[in-house]
Amino acid sequence: MRIKNNEKSADPTRPNILIILADDLGFSDVGCFGSEIETPNIDSLAREGGIRFTQMYNCARCCPSRASLLTGVYPHQAGVGHMVYDAGVGPAYQGYLRWNVETVAEMLKKEYHCAKESEDTDGDDGESEKRGGYTTFMVGKWHVGSEYPPDASHEWIRNAMGDETHPTPIQRGFDEYYGTLGGGGSYYRPPSLVRGDKVVEEAMPAGFYYTDAINDKACDFIDGMSKSNRKPFFMYVAHCAPHWPLHAPKGEFMLSLAYGILSKLQT
Repeated sequence: MRIKNNEKSADPTRPNILIILADDLGFSDVGCFGSEIETPNIDSLAREGGIRFTQMYNCARCCPSRASLLTGVYPHQAGVGHMVYDAGVGPAYQGYLRWNVETVAEMLKKEYHCAKESEDTDGDDGESEKRGGYTTFMVGKWHVGSEYPPDASHEWIRNAMGDETHPTPIQRGFDEYYGTLGGGGSYYRPPSLVRGDKVVEEAMPAGFYYTDAINDKACDFIDGMSKSNRKPFFMYVAHCAPHWPLHAPKGEFMLSLAYGILSKLQT
């Protein structure tokens, strides 16, 4: 998805890029593909200039799919061939992103110049244009940097994160990060929650819900970039939902329950 920036800094060769990932979501769980679950915002993306694919392939689980999305290679090449534990059978199953495989964030941060193509000729016109040089953000679930047990203490997380087998988003190309390093846990008290390279140790405020927090932080990053008018940005918004546990705010749950009951009565 492309996001327009301030017109003064608009560069058609370097658009702002936003990738949103839903975790373990089946294609038939989305309204525009026939689901009984209401997903109006996603449906509007498909309806208003979006594209609905007729087929799609992923890697069957959350962490290998994320490894491929972040690197553009098969999960075994990226180092996450199965899950995020070291299976002891070589780099393909080491359980964290291989250091010699670049992430999309690392690639986009690099600044370089390439020949500028001319509209009147088949070759270039002798000029060059700037590429890369992106500011990079990530919000949400990482899960490509080895294991973080859901019951791990803050001290354990501080000691593990950032070592050779526990690479963090900040180490792998992202300028700013807010989210969870592990694979799953409470949406009300998310484990392994970090901000930048610091563990979030304070208690969650009243009404905290991880999905909302991810969206709010993403909006904060975008708002900050629109005001700073600096570089183009790349943002990776990696939701945990609907990955287990199936935690939903009470109001949303009751609304869905009522909708389901009415649907059954009508049939």
